[in-house]
Amino acid sequence: MKTTITKDKTDKFVSEYEAVFEPKDYLYFYEKMTAPKITQKQIKFLVRELGLDKPKKILDMPCGFGRHSNCLAKLGHKVTGVDLMPGFLEMAKACAKKMKVKVDYIQADMRKIHLREKFDRIVILFTSFGYYTDEENFKVMKNMSNLLKIDGLLCFDTFNRDAFLRGFLPSFVTQKGDDFMIDQNSFDSITGRLNVKRVVIRDGLRKDKPFSLRLYSPTEMKELLKRAGFKLHQIYSDWNANPFTSDSRRMIIIAKKVR
Repeated sequence: MKTTITKDKTDKFVSEYEAVFEPKDYLYFYEKMTAPKITQKQIKFLVRELGLDKPKKILDMPCGFGRHSNCLAKLGHKVTGVDLMPGFLEMAKACAKKMKVKVDYIQADMRKIHLREKFDRIVILFTSFGYYTDEENFKVMKNMSNLLKIDGLLCFDTFNRDAFLRGFLPSFVTQKGDDFMIDQNSFDSITGRLNVKRVVIRDGLRKDKPFSLRLYSPTEMKELLKRAGFKLHQIYSDWNANPFTSDSRRMIIIAKKVR
């Protein structure tokens, strides 16, 4: 899947999402950020803040390699996990089998998702929202609204554009042994997009993995949710449920479907 984010007629940024989310490289460099200890902290947050003390129907999308889906299923919830990448889904199914839990894993594009059932809760975790055009991002949000029951809750995390830009770094390097993930960053204040020219050097081989991510201010996000049929219910700065402030680099958002 190659997506072109067009800024104007002559200036284009090409996002190669299949390369960005290729499981082996992705999990290799994000190993610490997806570690079981961090996942358990996030699960505890979801249980507490989303009222998961009783069995619920939960949609995890995109579910990646199933680290949240399988843990939620282990707690007795009926979970559906959706992802576009077949490699992640294979890993998720293998983990579910090992954990002896049942999760309905589906390969689908979150922009075009059509499911018959309605869910009590939907989670979109680990900065998984904002990779498409504004129109497509709204479509994703509207799809979430259509898949939720009235008064159902949506939880997702993303960057807080305001604080992110105050600490903006034009380049960032992640090193693991002799391997490198190099991000060259630029921000377009007209489109609100962070454009990243990512280069992975692993085992002596270079791979280019560019991507573009829409960054939202809290005000923009509140308006986007309202347009899609949600009401902002709560916003935190981290998975410890610390209050959100203008200095919070991230937004952990909980929204309620109202129409």
